[in-house]
Amino acid sequence: MKKLIYLILTISLLSFACSEDYLERNSLTQLAEGNFWQNEQDALLGINGIYEVLQDRVMYSGNLNGTAGLPQHDSFADNTFNNYKFEGPGNFVEGRADPSYDFFNSFWASLYRGIGRANNALENIENIPAENIDAANKDILIGQVKFLRALFYFHLAVYFEDAPLITEFQTLEEAYVTKATYSEIRAFIEQELREAAAVLPVSYPASQFGYATRGAALGLLARFELYNGNFQEVVNLTSEIMGLGYSLHPDYGQLFTENAEQSPEIVFSVRFIQDQSDNGETFSSTFLGIPKVNVQPMPNMVDAYLAIDGLPISESPLYDPANRKANRDPRLRSSVYFQGDIFLKYLNRPFGGNTATKFGLKKYIRDDVSDQGINPGAPGGQDFYVIRYADVLLMRAEALTESGQLSEVYPLLDQIRVRAGMPTVSEVNGTDLSQEELLDLVKLERRVELAFEGLRFFDVKRWGEVEEAYARAAADPVGPYNPEYRGRKSEVFAIPLSELDANPNLVQNPAWD
Repeated sequence: MKKLIYLILTISLLSFACSEDYLERNSLTQLAEGNFWQNEQDALLGINGIYEVLQDRVMYSGNLNGTAGLPQHDSFADNTFNNYKFEGPGNFVEGRADPSYDFFNSFWASLYRGIGRANNALENIENIPAENIDAANKDILIGQVKFLRALFYFHLAVYFEDAPLITEFQTLEEAYVTKATYSEIRAFIEQELREAAAVLPVSYPASQFGYATRGAALGLLARFELYNGNFQEVVNLTSEIMGLGYSLHPDYGQLFTENAEQSPEIVFSVRFIQDQSDNGETFSSTFLGIPKVNVQPMPNMVDAYLAIDGLPISESPLYDPANRKANRDPRLRSSVYFQGDIFLKYLNRPFGGNTATKFGLKKYIRDDVSDQGINPGAPGGQDFYVIRYADVLLMRAEALTESGQLSEVYPLLDQIRVRAGMPTVSEVNGTDLSQEELLDLVKLERRVELAFEGLRFFDVKRWGEVEEAYARAAADPVGPYNPEYRGRKSEVFAIPLSELDANPNLVQNPAWD
């Protein structure tokens, strides 16, 4: 299966005009070093090779049956079920994974492939003769590379924690590296993102949409500071982002379609296209008559959505257990297929509830491709939203709550709830909530607003709630599925066995010794 490769700019570009060709021409990553990195066009081509790594199946593309990729990482917690026996998250959740687990190896390799390309690009861009590259454009290119390198290290920090910190292009003789501490990696990520934010533009022309911006760098930094509990810095960073012109898309249900890919809500996305050659992503595909054959919403996730009156379903008089989608938060209908829902419109094909959880994944899934003449099971052209403005508002709301600035939280949550068609917090809960009560609302809002976007494990890990998430998943009537919380082994990935075998200086993470 082929994936879209990030595409390059035409050789005729004389300035930093990263045209739409970025999504239409192959990124040539195999050119001889001696003939490359001579001018600005070479630099543009080189950084597109770094963006390309984001489209790996274990990064943001996923694969057809939904067993790999960051879009599927909700399955490492309690939002989705994925029990694919070979590579799926179920191996990790049920305690079958060990350091030879294919997913660990694929994810690690993809991250370091991106880091290696970034290191190579930085070294060579710095050495391009001044007469061959515009100075301002050079700074922007370097800013993009630093952002991308920080994004790869962000995932290493969250999932593997201690890992080698490689900042220069390596020869084979230099490959026997040791691990850096989490603190060292954290400091590096923070520095990279601050330096990137200082030089990246606020926006690009529409034809250049998808390159890293100042908002992207600040947004990723805010996410990382939230992960590390640096709440006042999150408040500061989100305040800056809120001044950059982002806004919520008016229709939540339509946001996760190709028509909304350049919405002012999108802070950073990984871009894809679909064509007759089956280029593109696979997280939006359908397979074997099921919206997503191995990724399914868990019953506890469905029950987490409030009733339309803003009350939990256990308290709302509007909730009907015989019709679980009626009178519910509209985001539920936009995100989950229920039995009988039409999920392939051009075939008028209903979802039969033929999954282990009886629910189907709807968010991002293509439901109508008949006018394109493209198989709905083939790779698609839906961009994946890595950071969006709703998340920025929720990060700010959480940081303010943790900091005790409670009155400022209500309008942030209300923006998101009203967009979804839900009542405001004060209309349902009043304005005198305790810090704990308000934090619970923020956590719930993150869960339903960002459902199936790959952030659930990130959230429950930083909240210290992985064990509780496993318990919720285990309590669901889904079989055969037996989540087993194994302490730190359920919270940190193992360094791949193949890496340990190849490098005698590399030591396994303590949880996996």
